[in-house]
Amino acid sequence: MDFLNRLSAYRAQEEKLRWDGTFLEYLEIVRKNPKIAQTAHSRIYDMIASAGIKTSESGRKEYLFFSEELYGLNDSIERLVEEYFHSAARRLDVRKRILLLMGPVSGGKSTLVTMLKKGLERHSRTDDGALFAIKGCPMHEDPLHLIPEELRADFEKEIGVRIEGNLCPHCRMRLVHEWGNQIENASVERILLSEDERVGIGTFSPSDPKSQDIADLTGSIDFSTIAEFGSESDPRAYRFDGELNKANRGLMEFQEMLKCDEKFLWHLLSLTQEGNFKAGRFALISADEMIVAHTNETEYKSFIANKKNEALQSRMIVMPIPYNLKVSEEVKIYEKLVKQSDMRHVHLAPHALKTASFFSILTRLKESKKNGVDLLKKLKLYDGATVEGFKDKDIQELRNDAPDEGMFGVDPRYVINRISSALIRRDTNCINALDVLRAIKEGLDQHASITKEDKERLMNFVGLARKEYDEEAKKEVQKAFVYSYEESARTLLENYLDNVESYCNWQKLKDPITGEEVDPDEKLMRSIEEQIGISENAKKAFREEILIRISTYSRKGRKFEYNSHERLREAIEKKLFADLKDVVKITTSTKTPDALQLRKINEVTSRLIDEHGYCPVCANELLRYTGSLLNR
Repeated sequence: MDFLNRLSAYRAQEEKLRWDGTFLEYLEIVRKNPKIAQTAHSRIYDMIASAGIKTSESGRKEYLFFSEELYGLNDSIERLVEEYFHSAARRLDVRKRILLLMGPVSGGKSTLVTMLKKGLERHSRTDDGALFAIKGCPMHEDPLHLIPEELRADFEKEIGVRIEGNLCPHCRMRLVHEWGNQIENASVERILLSEDERVGIGTFSPSDPKSQDIADLTGSIDFSTIAEFGSESDPRAYRFDGELNKANRGLMEFQEMLKCDEKFLWHLLSLTQEGNFKAGRFALISADEMIVAHTNETEYKSFIANKKNEALQSRMIVMPIPYNLKVSEEVKIYEKLVKQSDMRHVHLAPHALKTASFFSILTRLKESKKNGVDLLKKLKLYDGATVEGFKDKDIQELRNDAPDEGMFGVDPRYVINRISSALIRRDTNCINALDVLRAIKEGLDQHASITKEDKERLMNFVGLARKEYDEEAKKEVQKAFVYSYEESARTLLENYLDNVESYCNWQKLKDPITGEEVDPDEKLMRSIEEQIGISENAKKAFREEILIRISTYSRKGRKFEYNSHERLREAIEKKLFADLKDVVKITTSTKTPDALQLRKINEVTSRLIDEHGYCPVCANELLRYTGSLLNR
């Protein structure tokens, strides 16, 4: 019954959106809110902006409209919105260009276009996105086109709305025969954009050039009515039902545009530059719509190599849409795809998707010429991790040195296919990182199109991802063995810093128990510093560097934590883990644990489940695996 009530409320809401009126009533609406008469490009930009814009400290913008579906493409989307949508909304010349999204397969191009189409449907149902059309017009024509050309300049001065475009042949005929040249008599209605209803949103897909007709784009003659109306040039004998007709006032998606026969693309030359196209035996037909197409890099290179395509090429704005290059964002992609499946009940162990993402991103990166930067460091820098010795400008340099990163590599579909294989094949309700890596490796063995060299390179990336997971697994277990890891790390840090400060200032420390003055604990400091290879000769410089960092934090009003200095954090962790290693090793690898060891295993397992997101299955598997690692 609750559902029926909601259904009834939905119908009532849809009914509220209906509006019929005269042209004069519509003029009054425009007078009060000139934004109602905005162009298609302006409406699309407003739709994107209305969802919210976040600006980072560095001035980079994140458009929230895309954030729920597209991950790791913030830079591409920012460029797309600012260079195309925003400029086109201000009637700059880029609105006379086809937007061509170019990138590798499964990179998010189709998803981006689908979001625009669905967003327009929702936006047209809001007050801000409301739009109106001449009632009964097959092209949902802007009612302001009824205003004669000679009066439009006066109208713009009075109302502040510029009118572009002319009446379609169908409405021109109705103006004479139905409304007696009295535009006041014309009927206007509110329209709701809908791809399913073919209102303001069109989609054109290429097919066999021999069988596909240009009528799919521009409409066709209705031969059954020629006898009735007597002429092929009578608008009543023409079906204005092509994709260009139906997409008027909104957006048309040209799927795999560069696969189309040339004759279909020629119609876009006039539409993009002049805002009109030719159909049947009529004058040029005005259309206000954004054309968005997508293709891959290989087809685009082939297209621009053909000199015959120069005219169309000059009418394109090409926006590269590369693969995501951030591990954390790649994880979100896989999480989204898994949630959309029927395997949501299967538990994914922590680090399972992250390890798969490590593999994916490694395949999309180029080796750097910069000294001291390997692929793993590059991957971590791109993901926002702090790597000692590197600053933001270094990251930008790395990006500039390899502008085509993300235009190659393993696509998310392959990885999610392998994750799906692991989900289906394992007779359990949980899979871990090793299951995922195993499935990826098996997929490479079965992939007939991969060359021997490519396979070796990809297998190497599987090995790197496995190595990274091994370190994560050991850290996870060792942290779980420490009852309060953060507190232990903080205590060790404070102890180290007290001794470092005393050492650098040539002072003594006060023993907390006896109150005696004692020398700095050199043994403690060296036991930490040696974890990261600080030599005896380099210890003084390292300790002074730490004090300088503390001073900098203090000046900025920030607290120095154990992870405020990347190398010191690593040293603290390694020291804690070194002290624990034997305990963890013995406890996790023993086949017949005694009562004390069993209690410790149960405590650690509970902590992994309660605090780290494991289930009983993957928690026990992690302990066994870590035990084998520590025994090597």
